[in-house]
Amino acid sequence: MVARRTPRRRVLRFATVLIAACAYVSSGSAQNACEKPIYLTFDTGHMEIAPLVAEVLHRQKVHVTFFAANERTKQGDGSLGDHWAPWWKARAAEGHELASHTWNHTYWRADLGDARNPSFRVRPSAGSREGQSFVLTAAQYCEEVTHAAERLKAITGKQPLPLFRAPGGKTSPQLLASAAACGYAHVGWSPAGFLGDELPSESASNDSLLRKALRDVRSGDILLAHLGIWSRKDPWAPAVLEPLIVGLKERGFCFRTLREHPDYAKPAGR
Repeated sequence: MVARRTPRRRVLRFATVLIAACAYVSSGSAQNACEKPIYLTFDTGHMEIAPLVAEVLHRQKVHVTFFAANERTKQGDGSLGDHWAPWWKARAAEGHELASHTWNHTYWRADLGDARNPSFRVRPSAGSREGQSFVLTAAQYCEEVTHAAERLKAITGKQPLPLFRAPGGKTSPQLLASAAACGYAHVGWSPAGFLGDELPSESASNDSLLRKALRDVRSGDILLAHLGIWSRKDPWAPAVLEPLIVGLKERGFCFRTLREHPDYAKPAGR
């Protein structure tokens, strides 16, 4: 019997498919083999540097979690306004995760009421009542958190994570319990994860902030940066962002979103 020859074109096609399959498996294995995860997060800001941040993250193939409020911006009608909507939609399509930072960037100032009827003195830094101190009930505070999440979903078509970050990280047990009751877990940041982009450029240079982060960040840390700080004269991103990502990768760290964080795998209150 004479063996039938397999056409060369078919062999090449099979080899190409096999190589692609192996590459996919290897890539997946590498993703799953993360032994030193860190979680880079961004809060909104004046947004001027947002396009540059997106470029760096895309180039470095890093996914992050964005906490968004409708803050004042240098361009457009607020960070969750129509001007920036395409930017958010593109980030969601790239695989980044989204979560609430309260709608009006509303700072908690004090607890009022009691455990049965909690309320909070707050002070937003955006919106029609910017800079004013007033009282929100627990239900009204939940509306503040939910409003930003719903706006993100409307813009992007992607369901935000059931997480929020209070502006300044300022909370109380009573505030956290009220947020958990309406389905949101609070996310702060690690001590070494404070990347310092809120600090004055005169006392915290980009070089010093980069060195500190590369020295101090540890596996499991949640890192915090912003999409533009009004008071900082020497922008932190992209000057620090890309060398920080590169340096942390060289030290064996891998970047993950909060969807993959063990503490936030389940919705709040469950």
